[in-house]
Amino acid sequence: MKRNYYILQNGVLKRKENTIYFVNEEGKKVIPVNKIYSIYAYGRISFTSGVISYLGKYGVCIHFYNYYGFYEGSFYPRESLLSGELLVKQVEYYLNSEKRIYLARKIVEGSGKNIMKNLKTYSIDTDHIEKLLNSLEEQNQIPNIMNIEGRIRDFYYSKLDEILKDEFKILKRERRPPTNMTNSLLSFGNQLLYGTIVSEIYNTQLNPTISYLHEPFERRFSLALDVSEIFKPIIVDRIILKLINKGMIDNTYFRKEMNSILLNEKGKKLFIKEYEDKLQSTVKHKGLKRNVSYQRLIRLELYKIIKHLLGIQEYKPFVMWW
Repeated sequence: MKRNYYILQNGVLKRKENTIYFVNEEGKKVIPVNKIYSIYAYGRISFTSGVISYLGKYGVCIHFYNYYGFYEGSFYPRESLLSGELLVKQVEYYLNSEKRIYLARKIVEGSGKNIMKNLKTYSIDTDHIEKLLNSLEEQNQIPNIMNIEGRIRDFYYSKLDEILKDEFKILKRERRPPTNMTNSLLSFGNQLLYGTIVSEIYNTQLNPTISYLHEPFERRFSLALDVSEIFKPIIVDRIILKLINKGMIDNTYFRKEMNSILLNEKGKKLFIKEYEDKLQSTVKHKGLKRNVSYQRLIRLELYKIIKHLLGIQEYKPFVMWW
């Protein structure tokens, strides 16, 4: 049976026998537990401990976002897919400088090549990014590799500004708070993607706190940050470019609040719908020779990392071909 992401805003989550249902000002939404893959909770969400334990039994992650749309944390159920061997390998590849550097380079390579694909769609020259990616092999320190990733992103945004309408120019990447509309879209989309990847990691044997490009820290699943670098250009950035270029979004989808510009409720609903549609849409996978959803592409990327850690197949990052 197909299991879906559910995005909930401002209401009460309740349980009745084998059914979870959500009540807010728009009414009552019944959510059969066997159809829930993951829940995104926005704003004020109330629920009982019975709901949490029941969702945990079925391995449902809940990702919490605050009033401003920023990620707050996740309910990460007790892991059922445990592998001592894989955990040992994850730690080994983090502690071994050469092995970690390889994975960090490959993550930035995947991100950079997917960014190049986006720019080439608009006939923008990408030689500068190509040169930066070629210099990755010379880098043997994580900060230097992250510096290259940052320089690629800066170049990317500057080139997007050449094709974006004046009111949607990025100018400078700002996160907390975003001070213009496109920065707001980027932050909101990246937060959604982070939650999606955390859910996908939960459904593998990988430990989400052990990462290779980003440093593992308390209170975040840093492996999700690693993998998100590859999929931001493929999922989030392409949604944003579609919304802007097709005139689907304007300043009426945003609200000003002190020194920030944020999506309003109408804007969130629009973005979330596009995000859900993108995750469920499919592409013909070159290796598998069948249609695969964008959501599935993320899981397949995690499986590739597992194969690399276990010495089965060398990791190569996913790069879109369309």
